Amino acid sequence: MYMSPPFSSTHPISQSSTKKRKNQVFSFLRREFDKTKMEELDTLYPPDSDLDLSFTSCASITTTTTDRTLSARSSLARSSLTLSFNDRLSSTSTTNNPSTEIPNLHRRPHRKHDPNWSAIKAATTLSSDGALHLRHLKLHRLVGSGNLGRVFLCRLRDYDHANFALKVIDRDSLTAKKLSHVQTEAEILSSLDHPFLPTLYAHLEVSHYTCLLIDFCPNGDLHSLLRKQPGNRLPVESVRFYAAEVLVALEYLHSLGIVYRDLKPENILIREDGHIMLSDFDLCFKSDVSPKLDFTTRTLERSKRRYSCFSDRLREETVTEFVAEPTGAFSRSCVGTHEYLAPELISGTGHGNGVDWWAFGVLLYELLYGTTPFKGSSKESTLRNIASSKGVKFNVEESRGNEPSGMGEAKDLIERLLVKDPRRRLGCARGATDIKRHPFFAGIKWPLIRTYRPPEVRGLSIKRTKSKLRVSHVTGVTSSSSPRRKCCWWKRLGYLMRIKGSKYNLNSNHNYYCYTNQKVRKCA
Repeated sequence: MYMSPPFSSTHPISQSSTKKRKNQVFSFLRREFDKTKMEELDTLYPPDSDLDLSFTSCASITTTTTDRTLSARSSLARSSLTLSFNDRLSSTSTTNNPSTEIPNLHRRPHRKHDPNWSAIKAATTLSSDGALHLRHLKLHRLVGSGNLGRVFLCRLRDYDHANFALKVIDRDSLTAKKLSHVQTEAEILSSLDHPFLPTLYAHLEVSHYTCLLIDFCPNGDLHSLLRKQPGNRLPVESVRFYAAEVLVALEYLHSLGIVYRDLKPENILIREDGHIMLSDFDLCFKSDVSPKLDFTTRTLERSKRRYSCFSDRLREETVTEFVAEPTGAFSRSCVGTHEYLAPELISGTGHGNGVDWWAFGVLLYELLYGTTPFKGSSKESTLRNIASSKGVKFNVEESRGNEPSGMGEAKDLIERLLVKDPRRRLGCARGATDIKRHPFFAGIKWPLIRTYRPPEVRGLSIKRTKSKLRVSHVTGVTSSSSPRRKCCWWKRLGYLMRIKGSKYNLNSNHNYYCYTNQKVRKCA
C-alpha cells in the first residue's frame, strides 16, 4: 500500500519550523528512493504517476548549496521569475496532456560503447516493459535551478559509475507560454546528436512533472569559471579553444534550422574532460534550412620545398564547403539576455539567424575583457547602448600596450560580428563557414577538434584519458599521454634508419611524386 509523506505540502506549517519540515520531507523521499530491490519498490509504490516530487518546489530545498543557480543576467522572457513553484496555475496546465510524440528512450546505436548508454541499457533490460522509469534513478543532490525547473544530480540504482542530470519541470506551476517552451526544449533535445550538445537519454512524464535525463557536467558553467580568473578574463589561447567549440555547436544547430537565441557563458557547461556543452534550449525556434555545397578555387602560395618539381609555379586547389544556414529564419518575439541582445531584436522589427552570431561576438568580448561591450549602469542603459549607432569599443590602455599574440585577430573578428546591420554581419549569409576562415581560428583542424587538449585554467579540474591521443589547440601537435609508448616509437624509428640507411638514400627524391590537377607523375 502506498504511504504518503508524513508532511503534506498542503498542511499549514509555521514559518519557524519550515526548514526542519522541508528536510524531513526530502529525507523521507531519499529513503524511499534508496530502496534496492525492485520487487519491494513495486509493492511500496503504485505507478510512477503517483510519485510525490514535491521536493522540486522552491519551498522544499534552499538554493544556497547549489552549484548553479539562476543568473542575475536573466533574459527578458525570464523577467517574471518571482513566480513560486508552489503557486499552481491550474487553469491551463491541468488540462494539458504530456506529448506522446517524444519517445521514452532516445537510443544512439553508434554510441553503444558509451558508459552512460551501457548503464541505461542494463537498467532497461531488467525493466518489465523495457522502458526507463523514475524508480530506476537515485537522486543525490540539487545542482541548479532555472526559469522552467530544477536540475538534480542522479545515478542509476545499483550503479554508481555513471552520473546524469535530471531536469524536473512542474507543469502545474507554468503558464501556457512556458509550457510551450518546455515542449520546444524536449523536441530539440530529442533531435540532437553532437559531442558539444547534451544527449537526451530519457524523457519521463510523471504525474504533472516532465523529467529530462541528460548529461551531467561536473565543472559547472563558463560564467563561474570566468569569476575565478584574474580580472574575470581568460587568455587568448583559452578563448580560442572555447570559442571554436561553441562555433561548431552553433553550426550544427543552424544546420538543423535551430536558432539558439540564448548564448551566454551561463549556458556553456564544461564537461568532465574539459570540453564544452551548450544547455537550455527553451528559447530556441526552428526554421527551414536548405543545405548546399559551395565549390571555391583557392590559389596556394609558391612551394618552398627544396626538391619540389613545381617550385616556380602557383598551385590551385578546389575546396568543397558545406553550408547550411537558416537565412530565412524570422521571429518577432523578444527573448534572450539583455546584454547579449542584438539590435534588430531590441527594435522589434524581426530577427533571424544573425542574433546568434551577434551573441557569439559578445561572448568573445566577455571572455577576453571580463565584461560585455555595451554594458551600462542599468538594463535600460545597456539596451540603449546596443540600439545606438555607436560601434564596439576596446580598452584604449591595453591597445597602446603590448598585446598578447592573437589579440589583434580577436578584435577584428569581434568587430565583424558586432555589426549592427545584420545584412553586413559576418556569418549571417554563410554561417560558421565564413567565421572559420577568420585568422583568429587559423591553424585549427576542425575535423579533429574533439581530440584537442583542453586548456589548463585556474579552478578547472579535468579528467585526463590515459591512452588517448590529444592534439594541442595551440600548436596542433599530436601528443600521447603515454611517454613509454612514445619513447618506444622513437627507438623503433631510429633502429629502422640505422639498418636501412646504408641501403636507401633517405635524402634522395627519386621516389617523390607530384600531385597537380589530379595527375600524378614521377619526378626524375
